[in-house]
Amino acid sequence: MQNEKIDKGQIFDFGKTSKAYAEYRDIYPDVLYERLRALGVAADGTAWLDLGTGTGVLPKNLYNPKAEIYGEDISAGQIAFAKEKAEKSGQRITYIVSPAEDTGLPGGKFDAVTAAQCFFYFDREKMRAEIRRLLRPGGIFIKIFMNWEESDPVAGGSCELVRRFNPRWNSGEAAVKDMTDDLFPGRKTETFYADLPFTRESWHGRMLACRGTLASMSEETLAEWGKAHLGFLESCPESFTVRHIIYISYFRL
Repeated sequence: MQNEKIDKGQIFDFGKTSKAYAEYRDIYPDVLYERLRALGVAADGTAWLDLGTGTGVLPKNLYNPKAEIYGEDISAGQIAFAKEKAEKSGQRITYIVSPAEDTGLPGGKFDAVTAAQCFFYFDREKMRAEIRRLLRPGGIFIKIFMNWEESDPVAGGSCELVRRFNPRWNSGEAAVKDMTDDLFPGRKTETFYADLPFTRESWHGRMLACRGTLASMSEETLAEWGKAHLGFLESCPESFTVRHIIYISYFRL
């Protein structure tokens, strides 16, 4: 994937991160899931589509057998991990590989459509039309973005190292800007914070699964970054928390 607005046009591929993504990015706090449920996501008798679902973190954790749940992603590798997790847990979730802008799913089917950590990657105008097509009247579209606070000493040190080896990486800059975009009338945006627990190993995995490292670095550069990052983490406690900010923007159509 390539977007001139993200990392100065650097090519990245989240398919390369699928294994690390599945293992280390299932970290959303309960407060986020509680808010999404309050907005009607995965309620009994509803249909919900998660765009850019990756390895299916949201559908897995919001699963309701009384709802019809779909996950979509352009990466076949990500969807393969999502399907595997659903099968192992006995969850009936329909996962499809497609562009978010042209899902091929029936129009007017969904009560809720979500997009977590991904909407800024999509073609905005095509997505406006596709979301309108997919949602039932009165349905809700929700964008979610969660990112570490770089004022946190662990997050700040890790980000500094990523930029040392990949100076084109701009972290969540485009995503944060996207959360205040008036894609449809009546946008409501909420923000809240959470201190998420990590070990040295799980935080290294989290950074490995980000766009600036495994998704875009060469094997040689990734190895150099990995060595430097593990060295940095030796100065950190074995267990710690990292401050994160969570954004939710939603629209009733």
